[in-house]
Amino acid sequence: MNRTLPVNKNDYIDVVFEDLTHDGAGVAKVDGYPLFVPNGLPGEKAKIKVIKANKGYGFGRLIELYEKSPYRVDIDQSDLHKYGGCQLEHISYEGQLKYKENQVRQVLTRIGKLEDVVVHPILGMDYPWHYRNKAQVPVGEKDGQLIAGFFKPRSHEIVDTDESLIQLNEVNEAINVVKEICSKYGIPAYQEEPHKGVLRHIMARYGKQTGELMVVLITRSSELPHKNQLVEEISARLPQVKSIVHNVNPKRTNVILGEKTTVLWGSEVIYDYIGNVKFAISALSFYQVNPDQTRVLYEKALEYADINGEESVIDAYCGIGTISLFLAQKARKVFGVEIVPEAIEDAKRNAAINGIKNAEFAAGEAEVVIPKWYKEGNTADVLVVDPPRKGCDEALLKTIIEMKPRKVVYVSCNPATLARDLRILEDGGYKTVEVQPVDMFPQTTHVECVSQLILKL
Repeated sequence: MNRTLPVNKNDYIDVVFEDLTHDGAGVAKVDGYPLFVPNGLPGEKAKIKVIKANKGYGFGRLIELYEKSPYRVDIDQSDLHKYGGCQLEHISYEGQLKYKENQVRQVLTRIGKLEDVVVHPILGMDYPWHYRNKAQVPVGEKDGQLIAGFFKPRSHEIVDTDESLIQLNEVNEAINVVKEICSKYGIPAYQEEPHKGVLRHIMARYGKQTGELMVVLITRSSELPHKNQLVEEISARLPQVKSIVHNVNPKRTNVILGEKTTVLWGSEVIYDYIGNVKFAISALSFYQVNPDQTRVLYEKALEYADINGEESVIDAYCGIGTISLFLAQKARKVFGVEIVPEAIEDAKRNAAINGIKNAEFAAGEAEVVIPKWYKEGNTADVLVVDPPRKGCDEALLKTIIEMKPRKVVYVSCNPATLARDLRILEDGGYKTVEVQPVDMFPQTTHVECVSQLILKL
């Protein structure tokens, strides 16, 4: 027993939750010692059981609530399968928005030491359900039938799911139909430990504006049993389907998609629009999963870029050209860079589809390509970054500071790394003017932000 800690494993204690962690667990403190408890909400009084006590923090389990938060939503336990991946399903949407906005404000102050930045009220959705245009669900077997859904937390046990409340209805239907057809023809599910079986995942992608559907069957083996029958039945039962694709991933890995992709039926891509920009989406394309809020996010980025037709713009981490093509409608020239070569090919194709001729794209690491452009004398009036969760590379931030674009627009999916990078840019001569949080992923802990920085004179 560790007498230096204020709590020990298996203790039952009464607490008041003060905050939420980045993954939605309640935070309570005993003599300054933090305890992280799933399902606890700020302001609630509760009895918890300590299940783990580390040196600097511990974990607990909620035993009894004495006082509930006004933002708590009681979930029917029989419906929990509908909430796979939803860490905040027990919080009202008003409460979720308040939590996310507060999270952004706190990290900007705590990590970025940014005291006087304007943080606007978060932009939420009118209807925060059934918004995801893509699902990729693991497949298993139970009682001789295929099951597909999501993994239980901290396990590889699959919960069979026939409806997800955050997927578009068309996506839910596609997953169910494909699961039923594959089960009918006895397609063996992939088994992780022995590395046997065939079907690993079912993916469905849907163009909300076009109504076009793509189905992707991801298998361990290059052979897909009953391939012709599967294609015939899927195309017959899902009239919106425009593309049926077979992806092969033979590796022992948690990565979902493999390197080999074959079109079994229909087109290689489906199409969708964000605003008035049309995008071709392949099985491997990165495309935002909430198209309604993506438009909100990109229009805010365009507003913060404040371009009038004379500017040269660099879009780091450009993906398939989503932000670049929005910017190109107003900028003189846009240069996009992305590490994934296939994404660059998609970006070039999307520029051609939209008749956009003032956007150029290069494959490579932003932190390598942009410094190279700078050394060659290519500069930017406006620079846009939309990095992965780890934030911007140090070399890229250094180049931005040396290049001195008059304006930087930082689109972020991680407030903590955003705050860190804003601090570096501030120390390098920039002023963070305003930050706009956008709720791209209702019912989850994730929050996106668009930030505007201007060069200090």
